[in-house]
Amino acid sequence: MKTDMSGKVALVTGAGRDVGREISLALAANGATVAVNYNRSAAEAEAVVEEIKKAGGNARAYQANVGSYEEVQKMVAAIVADFGRIDILVNNAGVVIGERFVSSKPENWAKQIDVDLYGTIHTCHAVAPHMIKQNGGRIITLAGDSSRVGENGIAIAAAARAGGIALSKSLAKELGRANITVNCVSLGLIETAHSDAEFLAANREKILRNYAIRRLGAPSDVAPTVAFLASDEAAWITGQVLSVNGGFCMV
Repeated sequence: MKTDMSGKVALVTGAGRDVGREISLALAANGATVAVNYNRSAAEAEAVVEEIKKAGGNARAYQANVGSYEEVQKMVAAIVADFGRIDILVNNAGVVIGERFVSSKPENWAKQIDVDLYGTIHTCHAVAPHMIKQNGGRIITLAGDSSRVGENGIAIAAAARAGGIALSKSLAKELGRANITVNCVSLGLIETAHSDAEFLAANREKILRNYAIRRLGAPSDVAPTVAFLASDEAAWITGQVLSVNGGFCMV
């Protein structure tokens, strides 16, 4: 869908590649200025910025580990200094470490919770005051269906993402009076250039039995839903979890 986001500024976390890249391009194509956040993938983030600029849009890359509240605060302050506002926040950054729970390690728990849960808390807490001052905004947090129905081997990431959903529903109630909507997009398995190709090759047929639509998702399947929730057309949608999952689960 096409919608007019001219004059709006969007922050997309983990935006240097895959789903975050596609979301950034979609928002920019609708006229938004995009702050492309990255942690370590500087070259990829700058490539997204250049792609947006070549298409006639406006974007800038910002480094921050969303697991650090101090870094997030500095990033948000820099974006507001550069562009004057933040209208859209997309919490896309995530870490998933596949391992059975009984053999998992606390240091791996921390890596996932720091980004998947605290990262969302940090960005929402840093951005919300600016949206309240503006009397409007959109917050969209990406989760996985594992956060609602569970999944073997990724219990910690699922738990952290479930916390993000609960946070979003609570913030929807708290921030709605300031015309800020807060929603989640829950994903099935998205195949990207950075997916485990060997694992997918060995298990694709078995995995696809769980999907009503017999294919894995692509980043381009996700971006239109995020762009819609970020638009003025979605002004009366808040506190919701929208599934983009090929029918993996239906709740």
